[in-house]
Formats: sequence, C-alpha cells, structure tokens
Amino acid sequence: MIIVTGANGKLGRAVVEQLLKRVPAEEIGVSVRDPNQSQELRERGVRVRRGDYDDAESLHHAFEGASQVLIVSSSIMGEADIPHGIQQHQTAIDTAKRAGVTRVLYTSHIGSSPTSHFAPMIHHAATEKLLKASGMTFTSLRNGYYAASALLLIGGAIKTGELIAPEDGPVAWTAHSDLAEAAAAIISEQKLDGITPNLTGSEAIDMKGIASIASEVLGRTIRRIVVSDEEFRDRMMAQGVPEASINMRMGMFLASRQGDFAQVDPVLADLIGRPPKSFREVLKESISQQQV
Repeated sequence: MIIVTGANGKLGRAVVEQLLKRVPAEEIGVSVRDPNQSQELRERGVRVRRGDYDDAESLHHAFEGASQVLIVSSSIMGEADIPHGIQQHQTAIDTAKRAGVTRVLYTSHIGSSPTSHFAPMIHHAATEKLLKASGMTFTSLRNGYYAASALLLIGGAIKTGELIAPEDGPVAWTAHSDLAEAAAAIISEQKLDGITPNLTGSEAIDMKGIASIASEVLGRTIRRIVVSDEEFRDRMMAQGVPEASINMRMGMFLASRQGDFAQVDPVLADLIGRPPKSFREVLKESISQQQV
C-alpha cells in the first residue's frame, strides 16, 4: 500500500489524484489530520486515516500495511519553528520504520542547504540528513520553487501596477500539478532512489521577468521597482505583516540572489513526458480561475 501524508493540502491531494490514475484506489491510503475533509477520497475507495506529525501513534495506525510512504513536508516552516518541524519529520520517519515501511519519500526543495538564507531550506536539509541516517530506502524529491508562491508575490502588483521588492535572482518556478505528476510516477514506478536531481520548470525567471510576463498576459504594464532591503522591511511592517513572515520573504530574496533556486534540470520533463508548465501558463490559469 502507498500512503500519502498531508493529503488535504494542495500538493498531497494532487499526488493522490495522480496516483489514482496509475494504481487501484484500494492500494492507496492517506494520512490526514482531519479525515472529515477526505470523505470524497474515502468514497472513491482510498483508505483514510487520521495521522498527525505530533502524534506518533496516530501515524503508526495511518502507516499500517504500507510499503511506501510519501511524507509531505510540514506546514511549520517559519524560522522560529524549524526545530519543531524537523522533529515532526523525525517522528514520521521513525514511525514509518517502526511500521515496516520499505521506502520513504519526502517533498524537499532544490534549495535545500543547512546554510541557506531561506529558513525552510535548512529544514529540508536536516530532514534529508535524517532520511540518510534512517537506514531505509528513501527518495528525497528536490522540487522546484512553487510557482504558486510567485503568484502570491505579484498579487498586489496586479492591482497596483507596481512589483515592489528588493534585489532578487532567477528562480526555476514549477507548477504543483507537474510535481504531483512526477511524484506519482516516481512512487508507482519505483524510480530515483536517494536525493533526486532538481525537479524544475524549464526556465529560471527573476522578478523583472515576472513583471514582463504579467504585463503581456494582462495587457497592461506591471513595473518592476527595486527597493533596498531596509525599505522593503519598512513597507511590510507598515502593512502589518508579521516579523516572522517578513524574515521569510527576505530570506527568499537573499537566497535567490545567490542563485539557490536558479538550477534548471530536464528530469521533470522526462518524468511527466512533456515540457513542464511555464510561468506564463500558470499565471494565465490563475487569472482565468479568478475571472470565473
């Protein structure tokens, strides 16, 4: 049996949908904090059990009979909560081993590094170290930076016509749907042991490039305005953004300046059998959905 954790979230649910195209529903289970939100999956034949990263016994029950478990990274990614998030992953890995799971997969990131300016990357690097130390067969999915995050960054710019942010660097923005399809292929076909090559979109784009693409898609100018780190912080604070969130955003910009998210690799395209969605396609889809 294949178990997917966090299946009520965007990526976890998308992976389950892709797995359902490849394997019988009775061979798929989900581990979720609120089973009531997965009723539709249960009706389709997927095994639904409660599993919480802070409750090892619930995970043990959720992982019962599993041969493979996909650990979707914890939603606790803020700087102050990194130790907690890593402990959650440690609990999931230890419990999978105790439950007799033969292969663990984990949703990591192309920027995974213990010295990254972007706090979640430290989190991913620590989890990959735990996977190596577990003695189990594992696959760490080095996912490209989610294109959905770029959509959040330019949300205000679409309204104001100005994309205001500090200096940045190119990022290989990657669609959730493509990563979910790749994960399902890797799981069902038992591909790519260890740390995977980078699973990314086919191009790396900086904020200036995003503003240019948004201008073309919208048919009006979105100006890219570079401000100092200090001014960006002041702007965020004036808007009432919590300090932890400001630190996260600044960390992302600092890491991108160093090229941490710029690596482009053809492996994702090979796994899904077609070119990954471009940022332009992702933006067009988002705008069309908002207009419905």
